[in-house]
Amino acid sequence: MVDTITAEIDRTPKFSNSSDALRPFKTVGKGHWEDVSDEDWNDWRWQLKNRVTRLDQLEAKIPNLTPEERSGVELANQKLAMAITPYFFNLIDPDDPDCPIRQQVIPKIEETKTADWEMSDPVGEDKTSPVKGIVHRYPDRILFLVTDRCAAYCRYCTRSRLVSNATGYDFRPEFEQQIEYVRQHPEIRDVLISGGDPLLLSNSKIDYLLSQLRGIEHVEFLRIGTRIPIFLPQRIDDELCQILRNYHPLFISVHANHPTELTSEVKNGLERLADSGIPLGNQSVLLRKVNDDVDTMKVLVQKLLRCRVRPYYLYQCDLISGSSHLRTSVSEGIKIIEGLRGHTSGYAIPQFVIDAPGGGGKTPINPDYVVSHDSNQIVIRNYEGKIFEYPEVPAPSSP
Repeated sequence: MVDTITAEIDRTPKFSNSSDALRPFKTVGKGHWEDVSDEDWNDWRWQLKNRVTRLDQLEAKIPNLTPEERSGVELANQKLAMAITPYFFNLIDPDDPDCPIRQQVIPKIEETKTADWEMSDPVGEDKTSPVKGIVHRYPDRILFLVTDRCAAYCRYCTRSRLVSNATGYDFRPEFEQQIEYVRQHPEIRDVLISGGDPLLLSNSKIDYLLSQLRGIEHVEFLRIGTRIPIFLPQRIDDELCQILRNYHPLFISVHANHPTELTSEVKNGLERLADSGIPLGNQSVLLRKVNDDVDTMKVLVQKLLRCRVRPYYLYQCDLISGSSHLRTSVSEGIKIIEGLRGHTSGYAIPQFVIDAPGGGGKTPINPDYVVSHDSNQIVIRNYEGKIFEYPEVPAPSSP
């Protein structure tokens, strides 16, 4: 069975790639759902129940779908289900096939084509899974998978083999077995709870999992990876925040790729989490026609800081099957980091990484600022291209 989960502006304005157009925090109106009550619109459960999941629903709201989109939607359930919350749907420009929001959530026929170098498990999670629902790839930390459902499905998803159950993976976490694995491995000091999206779980289940993991003495801190604050900001309510604040140190990594995603609603939700004492980081994926230029990325990272979110990672798109049409070159990512360095706060600059294919882990990719280096000095260039020499400090002599 494929995925099931039981203002001022009426339509999203067009955004160009100019910094001025992308900088404001816009309020998302009801748009196509203008007859829905405020109570329902602001209810995250209503949002989930009324997601756009079928071609007829999509065509009713975007009549001019491209042939590639129409075919992609028809075949989506062979790989990864389509699901878009009404709130997030209203960010799509229906008149622009290259809309950066549209690129991320509406399937295209290209998803059915796999390049020779692409794979279903590009970062080797399955082979480093000692217990179902646990990925233990790094020495002192684990990935703790809790669900295969998301509020909406990113078309470049690294776990598209697993989420939405479109491929029949049939992921069923076994929480007690997963928790016991953590108990039996004292080297684990950091647990990242992910999925799917863990904030789709009920409050009681979130409370239970966090309390069990927090009760393990050698677990020093917990992390949650989620796109809920972006796809479904209505979920970030006072009750959820009260639960989360009980389990510090707790960190949350969110996922925003384009400045348009950072609306007033999203900003309010992120600030609510920050006010609960939760450090927030953002992980973006470098995507063609979405954020593969310096200007767009600069606005994104600066808006994130205004939401009290620290840009953390910029990922080169993983080699997931059917993602070639969304992937940019590594050199483009390096250019973006180089274009940010010196031109915005250091707090705003994410670490560009490649999650090495097959399970090699996150590998930093940086512009080359070292011109030369020997036992006497290091010669470096700054963001302006100017050259500087710094003396190498000799090793202290033995007494």
